[in-house]
Amino acid sequence: MTTLISKNGRNEGHGLEAQYRQAENTQDYIHRYFRYLSDMMERLDRAVIERIIGALARAAEGGHTIFLLGNGGSAATASHMANDLAVGAWLPDYPPFRVVSLTDNVPVMTAIANDTGYDRLFVNQLRTLLQPGDVVLALSVSGNSPNVLEAVRFARARGAVTIGCCGFAGGALRDSVDICLHVPSEPGEYGPVEDIMMILDHVIHSYFMLSRRGSLQRERLEEATPF
Repeated sequence: MTTLISKNGRNEGHGLEAQYRQAENTQDYIHRYFRYLSDMMERLDRAVIERIIGALARAAEGGHTIFLLGNGGSAATASHMANDLAVGAWLPDYPPFRVVSLTDNVPVMTAIANDTGYDRLFVNQLRTLLQPGDVVLALSVSGNSPNVLEAVRFARARGAVTIGCCGFAGGALRDSVDICLHVPSEPGEYGPVEDIMMILDHVIHSYFMLSRRGSLQRERLEEATPF
């Protein structure tokens, strides 16, 4: 991660606040933010992303459902991922991604939060929907959101595959799921971690879309080639 050295040679740290303090102007801060994000992405474990893609592919092939969840900005990312997998990665003759975002049904969410508490927001939805072999993908920048942790504990007990994506030091989520992509980051810096979660979505979506489209084109070419 980028570490800044001031003009007097003093270490100024490497967080966003340090980037802002050292920026000479608005354009320089924009440049520093992009570089900061790039440095964070370079530190990601690519093998973990590959495992996530594999788990989602097996869910589609097995007819299992993928459940997505998160709070705040992560809730928006969960909805976006559901759209990209269910609609954007769909192609005929390939098993569809059966995706449910647990952040999208406002009446259900407000009823659960009002009647039984916000901590039960996701687990109460899963208890009526989740089947063994399904996938639960949980997004939590801090890794410590109680409703997220409740959901993954329930999912593992029910025989689901659990995937997490977290930032900061990882929180409790990091060790509570089967597969976890940890985005090492400064405490409180939600924005860059949420940026990477969104990039992760687009990596996954584009991989499935392009690989499926490429396979379809190869199959059609083989069918059209005379022997």
